[in-house]
Amino acid sequence: MANIPADYKPQISPDEYVSGITDKPEDQIQVGILFVGAGPGSLAGAIRLAQLLENEPELMASLGEIPIAIMEKGKYPGAHLVSGAVINPVAFRKLFPKLPKYEFPFFNPVDKETVYFLTSGSAIPFPKPPPTMRNHGNYSASISKVGAWLAEKAEGMGVLILNETSGMKILVENGVVKGVRTGDKGLDREGNPMGSYQPGSDVTAKATVLGEGTQGHLTHALVEHFKITRQNPQVYALGVKEIWEVPKPLDRVIHTMGWPLRMGRKYREFGGTFAYPMGDNMLCLGLVVGLDYTDATLSVHDLLQEIKNHPLFRKILDGGKRIDQGWGAKTIPEGGFYSIPDRLSVPGAVMIGDCAGFVNVPSLKGIHYAMWSGILAADAIFDALKAGKDPGAPGALFGYDKAVRKSFIWKDLYEVRNMRQAFKYGFMPGSILASLMTATKGIFPGERFTTEHDSEHEMFIGDRNKSYPKADNKYIFDKLTSVYASGNRTRDNQPSHLRLRTDVPEVIGTTWVNMCPAQVYEWVEKDGHKHLEVNPTNCIHCGAISAKGGRLTPPEGGGGPEYTET
Repeated sequence: MANIPADYKPQISPDEYVSGITDKPEDQIQVGILFVGAGPGSLAGAIRLAQLLENEPELMASLGEIPIAIMEKGKYPGAHLVSGAVINPVAFRKLFPKLPKYEFPFFNPVDKETVYFLTSGSAIPFPKPPPTMRNHGNYSASISKVGAWLAEKAEGMGVLILNETSGMKILVENGVVKGVRTGDKGLDREGNPMGSYQPGSDVTAKATVLGEGTQGHLTHALVEHFKITRQNPQVYALGVKEIWEVPKPLDRVIHTMGWPLRMGRKYREFGGTFAYPMGDNMLCLGLVVGLDYTDATLSVHDLLQEIKNHPLFRKILDGGKRIDQGWGAKTIPEGGFYSIPDRLSVPGAVMIGDCAGFVNVPSLKGIHYAMWSGILAADAIFDALKAGKDPGAPGALFGYDKAVRKSFIWKDLYEVRNMRQAFKYGFMPGSILASLMTATKGIFPGERFTTEHDSEHEMFIGDRNKSYPKADNKYIFDKLTSVYASGNRTRDNQPSHLRLRTDVPEVIGTTWVNMCPAQVYEWVEKDGHKHLEVNPTNCIHCGAISAKGGRLTPPEGGGGPEYTET
């Protein structure tokens, strides 16, 4: 058998994460409209829906005692959010048209930016950034702070946020989504109830909005159950980010391509680095790498450490320090237009944001698409309710699909529909194709470029790890120190939320060991043989394992990282 991660996927039963309603009515948590995930998409949608219902008291009353609720698996809104982030403020202006821009949760407006091509020892600036990467009019921000800010606004409008609540199963009856069943709490490693045991509950709703972000567990279950298709499979990148306090302010947004990634077609290494100012004395430095790479020794976490020794970034970071809780990692959907699900709604539910794949890879943007899709979902649900329609009726929420197709989300993603896929031919051919696509807004070459799942590429053990610098935990950090900096508070003795096989060839295990930025997987000697060990407590829910052969499911609510700055 070839060394292809997809050949070693764990066995997951069909509809394992789908259930009918099991609680008695008096035991259910009944809400009007349920948003899953307190990310910017869900929060924007909940705020928009609350705004629409303000002048409709009868309609509001028809949604029950809890008209709008958001289910969040993290300790608080923002706890599991990581992004660059440079934000297009269009959705903020839509939601808060009277709010002065200085009150938005942003840092610096972008007025300077530079794109570099890196070699191992030099940085060659582009004459000007490519059109897709221009950010004038946008703002740098911390997405975890943005989440906290939006959550405060939502709660001020009466939205209930259910923190520390994992969604484990989609509730479906007679082809209609009825809500979500939450995960149990207080189980030991073997899944047995402890003294603190709390069983999950059925959270029922007239409509459910899936805004879980990248690698959404319930989204996977919904897509599989309703047999929703895509023209291309979704593919992902892994981003790792650090936040530094520095003595000299960074005066511009920086993006790079080239080194430390290899340009040969056999490696399939696509991505780049970014550095954004975060106020006067802080900045973020990050690296994003596509997960369709083929060298099992590639580690995005360790490549980021290597980048800090480059003269360009060494100068920027000189005299600074990585702040407490100044590290995070997350996957990013990169498939683009052709990886958007053919249906964005089913009876009783819709998908928004990263769940649906609304990310523009060439421009490195997804937050305003997530928020705008949340707004459009709220509009569609409100229109259905206002018209007296049951959101669970066939086609009742199709207005959301139509609205997305008429929006700038669809237009923007269509214009860059083949750019990410072009780089499967290698860096230079991909760059030439991407330039032609940019100039023609996707008209050339026209036809759809195909992709494969990230887990379907054959892996080999190379030597990329030989150049990773040794940690001093002051400037260069090891993975465990980074996990600590994420604020990870996962309970040690809970059941593993990671579904994967450990009886795998060395190449596959080595892929997972190096890929994971949190040292969840490691080789240990046991009875004279190498054994793949899984440390789920370290997991920060980045989602990379789901892209490369395993499956991330929700841990107990309230576990995982506790980001505040990312």
